Amino acid sequence: MVGVLFVSLAVFFLIGVPIAFSLGLASLITLLVRVPPIPLEVIPQRIIVAADSFPLMAVPFFLLAGNLMESGGISNRLIKFAGALVGHVRGGMSFVAVLASVFFGGISGSAVADTTAIGSITIPAMLRRGYNKGFVAAVQGAAGTIGVLIPPSVPLIVYGVSVGGVSIGDLFIGGIIPGLMMAIILILVSYIIAIKMGYEGEARPTIKETVIAFKESILALLMPLIIIVGIRTGIFNPTESAVVAVIYSLIIGKFVYKELSWQKIHQILIKTAISTGVIMIIIATASLFGWLLTIEQIPQWVSIKMMSITSSKIVFLVLLNIILLIVGTFLETNAAIIMLAPLLYPIAAQYDINLVHFGLLMIVNLAVGMITPPLGVTLLISCGITNVSLSQTLKYVCIYLLAMILVLLLITFIPNIVLLLPNLLN
Repeated sequence: MVGVLFVSLAVFFLIGVPIAFSLGLASLITLLVRVPPIPLEVIPQRIIVAADSFPLMAVPFFLLAGNLMESGGISNRLIKFAGALVGHVRGGMSFVAVLASVFFGGISGSAVADTTAIGSITIPAMLRRGYNKGFVAAVQGAAGTIGVLIPPSVPLIVYGVSVGGVSIGDLFIGGIIPGLMMAIILILVSYIIAIKMGYEGEARPTIKETVIAFKESILALLMPLIIIVGIRTGIFNPTESAVVAVIYSLIIGKFVYKELSWQKIHQILIKTAISTGVIMIIIATASLFGWLLTIEQIPQWVSIKMMSITSSKIVFLVLLNIILLIVGTFLETNAAIIMLAPLLYPIAAQYDINLVHFGLLMIVNLAVGMITPPLGVTLLISCGITNVSLSQTLKYVCIYLLAMILVLLLITFIPNIVLLLPNLLN
């Protein structure tokens, strides 16, 4: 039955069926041919159970908060502040792309939203300054992946729901240092490329201009801090923090910056509803797929095989990274988490790997997949905005991939990079 499940899934992928429907149809075919049979009524039951989750309610609210911030003039202000900080350095506009992605990632929780909101402004700005198109698409695609590491992160919420027994607040805090490390190494790579390509920086801003840019962006920068402090102090849980983020974003965009009209808010609600629907369908069908793997005892089989291959924690971590890097290239992030987290975390527990550490490993691996051709989602978005082919970005993408994998290896073998802040706060 497992063969039917995976073969049918592969066929649907190859013929271009959307991932949510591929997972659902592969599960349906497996149930139809399974011996002994399982009633098909299990399909709506499993789908409803997967979607009926209070923590998952945070997903649409964080998406809504990010969309409100994006349309409320926040992205422009964040980019202006990032430019005041680093724009004067050689190749400074590429630094701005990375730093602004860090700021906006702390609002949206989504790599797609991060890449779209920031890239729609930074990419044309870099092109106007004569930056190479392939370089521009690569740097913004890589920068966009930071959106799933810096809290709040939608994939970390999905992981927390999938695994259970792990604090989403700890996951959020655990992502801070890896996210900042990723930003630093992307900036270093961009600086080296900028020197080689001869790119100049912008005019150095005065102290007054920097202070003004900071004042204009401070309300946006406060939102991630409010979320983290609120969760850690017990004022609200992660789902409630998402609602707080929406209210905060609405007040800032509508009544402080005054860039949100009621017509814009209506459009934002529609956009968020569509995005939420896409994510929830993927989560629901991936959950059904994962349930089939469980009843076929695939996690136990994989665990036995893995333990028979090696008893070394280091070897297991290397194998884990290889598997997740491959999966992240071809599979949507949330679907990969729903399918693989319940399968792999019991094995990780046998190697005494902390669940927060394991969760960040999954997310960083899948983030690397977002910029890996041919299906890296943030890279494709950047190429679309830049109007450049994937082949023109490959030289630069490979450099950024190597840098991101270096950070991944550090996180893999030095767990305290992830666990330091959660342990301190606990």
